[in-house]
Amino acid sequence: MTTPQPAPSFDARPLTDPVDARAVSAFTAELRARGSSGFSASSVLAVVIFGLVFLVALTFVGATMFSLLTGSGGSSSVAGIGILAAAAVAISIGVVSWRRARVARYRLDAFARANGMSYEARVSDPRLPGMLFGLGRSREATDLVRGTVPRFVEFANYRYTTGSGKNSTTHHWGYVAVKLDVPLPNIVLDAKGNNGFGSNLPASFQREQILSLEGDFDRYFTLYCPEGYERDALYLFTPDIMARFIDNAAELDVEIVDDWLFLYTQRKASTLDPATWGWLFGAVGAVITKLDQWERWRDERLLQENPTTAASARGDAPSSSADPRLPFAPPAGMLSPPPGVAHEGRRLKRSFSWLPIVFVIGFVVFWIWSRSF
Repeated sequence: MTTPQPAPSFDARPLTDPVDARAVSAFTAELRARGSSGFSASSVLAVVIFGLVFLVALTFVGATMFSLLTGSGGSSSVAGIGILAAAAVAISIGVVSWRRARVARYRLDAFARANGMSYEARVSDPRLPGMLFGLGRSREATDLVRGTVPRFVEFANYRYTTGSGKNSTTHHWGYVAVKLDVPLPNIVLDAKGNNGFGSNLPASFQREQILSLEGDFDRYFTLYCPEGYERDALYLFTPDIMARFIDNAAELDVEIVDDWLFLYTQRKASTLDPATWGWLFGAVGAVITKLDQWERWRDERLLQENPTTAASARGDAPSSSADPRLPFAPPAGMLSPPPGVAHEGRRLKRSFSWLPIVFVIGFVVFWIWSRSF
């Protein structure tokens, strides 16, 4: 087991230093001109309306209780005064939230620039292949901090909505996206340290795809890989790489899909907390230093999908009758598969949860049984 990697050095002062109000206003105007403001007027209005409704309801309850306890009939005047006070409080809450959001965006932009990165306030429906990004509706990434050295990395917060009406739920995640040099099989590490009564992943996978690895790795992660790719997973997750994940990412769910590596957390990844940035920078830095071996991985199944390349790899003489366009042997570079993943390894097989159906059936059976008596 390797020792935990020290937190990388970075400039966290912009996250906490005092800010100039005029600079914040100028930055907000710049974002608005780019059409990338992260906290719109509609968001402020929603906060105000929600706060107003809550406070008005609380005022009516208070006025009614006051009338009942004192026996007076002045509940209407008390309620009227309370409504005005509630409106003032709700508007104040909205303004404070709006100002805080402006300052937070300004700080994150300054933090990104101080550390050689860039900032973007909001991206609707980001085109990423991870398991989070195709779920629900109203999909949106916010507070995106991106770096390109030594490879492309994106830190962001993400939300999407499922259900409808009163049953709608907005799900909040933080993620780190790391661009890889070659496509790899779809592999998921479900971190056990952040689970509750079961997996917290937004998707479930068939248990036949679970692969047990050596050492203590299974104590920290459940690894899913496509059936038939067990040997490939062992090549990718050597003991030193497993140790890196245990020491630096044991509280993060991990997904490898296409040429991306994703780290998921159910807390904000892009935040004003320097400790969170130190944690995530450390996790990313520890992992990407070991990606050279991953770049050399090739899927031998691609040879079977390309008979000409497969014959070359076996050393068979090319047949002019089979393909008159190839009267000579292919160059040496074609003797190994090109970068890529065969169809069966590109996506894990999802499983279907029967629990909601069992619950509904049980409720219906109980209802029918209770009506019969």
